[in-house]
Amino acid sequence: MKMTRILEILNNFKNSCKHRGWKTREDEDWVKTDEGFHSFLWTKEITPSSFKRVVSERKCVIREGFAYRVVQASYIAWLFPQTPSEDLVRIITENPGFSGRTAVYDLSLLLEGEKMCPRLNNTESTVFQEFENFLKQKLHARFEQLPGHLEPRTRTVDDEISQLA
Repeated sequence: MKMTRILEILNNFKNSCKHRGWKTREDEDWVKTDEGFHSFLWTKEITPSSFKRVVSERKCVIREGFAYRVVQASYIAWLFPQTPSEDLVRIITENPGFSGRTAVYDLSLLLEGEKMCPRLNNTESTVFQEFENFLKQKLHARFEQLPGHLEPRTRTVDDEISQLA
C-alpha cells in the first residue's frame, strides 16, 4: 500500500513538471531539465553496498521509441516508505561527491498522515526543490533534516586518546 502511494505522489508530481516545460515519461521515474536528468528511485530497503554502487554510477534508463539508452543522472532522489538506515545517510554525509547530487526523503510519516518529512537534500537540483514545494502544497509537508545524521563522523586525536585510556 505504501509503495502504491509513493507511486501516486510521484506520478502527480511528474504531471506538474510537464506544466513547467520539463520532460518526463508516465512510465519512468525521471525528470529532464536543462540541468540534466533527475532520477527518482523508490524502494523499501537497499543494502549499503548496492546503495553506494547506484549512487556512484548514477545510471538512468531512458526509453526512446522501442529502444532504451542509459544516461548519467545529474541528481538522484531516493524515496523511502520507512526511515532509511543510518548507514545510508552516513554514506551520503561522509562523501561530498554524493551529498551534492543525492537526496533522501523519508516519506514514512507523510504516508501515515502526519505532516513531517525528514530529508537529506544538499543538492542544487531545481527539480528536487520543486518536489519539496509540491509536497508542501499538496500534502502540507514540513521538512526537517534526517535526525542524528547532520555531521559526518570523524575521529579526532582526543577521541583516540580517550578510547585508549
